[in-house]
Amino acid sequence: MDEKSVHPFPDDDGAAEISKTLRDVPPSDYLFEIKSFSLLSKAEEKRFESRDFESCGYKWKLCLYPNGDEKRNGKDHISLYLAISATDTLPLNWEVNVKFDFLVYDRNLDKYRTIQNADGRVRRFHRFKTEFGFAKLLSLDTFKDASKGYLIDDSCMFGVEVYVIKPTGRGECLSLKEETYDNSYSWEIKKIAEIKEERLFSEPFTIGEHKWKILVYPKGSGSKKGKSLSVFLWLDNCESLPTKRKLYVEFSLLVKDQVNGKHCEKKGNYWLCDQNNCCGYDLISLHDLYDESKGFIVRENLVVEVQIHVISDVKEFSSKMSDA
Repeated sequence: MDEKSVHPFPDDDGAAEISKTLRDVPPSDYLFEIKSFSLLSKAEEKRFESRDFESCGYKWKLCLYPNGDEKRNGKDHISLYLAISATDTLPLNWEVNVKFDFLVYDRNLDKYRTIQNADGRVRRFHRFKTEFGFAKLLSLDTFKDASKGYLIDDSCMFGVEVYVIKPTGRGECLSLKEETYDNSYSWEIKKIAEIKEERLFSEPFTIGEHKWKILVYPKGSGSKKGKSLSVFLWLDNCESLPTKRKLYVEFSLLVKDQVNGKHCEKKGNYWLCDQNNCCGYDLISLHDLYDESKGFIVRENLVVEVQIHVISDVKEFSSKMSDA
């Protein structure tokens, strides 16, 4: 017998695939041992229930049909269901979303065979549907075959593990907002040729819900130092971002041609954060910048501009969820 197999068996809701795997570890929630199975199968009672057990804050029980649940087309099979108990203690419109695994002990291998929906289906328990499971968990021929190890000395063991899915209501919503109104800022830098500072910051300005500055290296930065004018977009309120939160931005940086209107422009996009709060380019060579025919410097003054086109927005949300 393979350690993993998938077979088409109908369950209580119709046709479904069942996944079976072997493992050493017993079930964590409940073990239902049956001795004298032959007498149980001859009893007039067709359905046998375990005592209630608790898992994930709810009461449950296993419901076994030793000769199959004929009403659900389970004849000549072992039928096994998980049922929620003590529902009278739950709110009127209670609902519990559950994934569960059944286990059958294989005494020959000293292992447990887990049986579950192959598609990992989540079951919604509510007051009109209080049990789920498999009408055809195992055929009786397979179950009673001693070589399979399920029924030895007229004894067998079934188990279950229950996983209740409880949404916390916590999350976040990421949206990208297109900025079309008041989305640009121009900065006139006077007597650019006389500036001695390595870098300059503009006054802060607001676009969207954030404060920004333009950062300029008049003589370039990094490998372009002494060769280019470097211009950066600087997020000035990066400390307001939550820890490790990033801000996405799409932008344009321009050196304005004040004569011909042929601006030098570069577009980009970037994820900004508190540890890396600026982005930009070596925008124009110093040779072109100081070429009078190109119109970038007029009366010794330079105009740079930033346009912000898109900014990400993240809103956290939390809603109080009922335990049921």
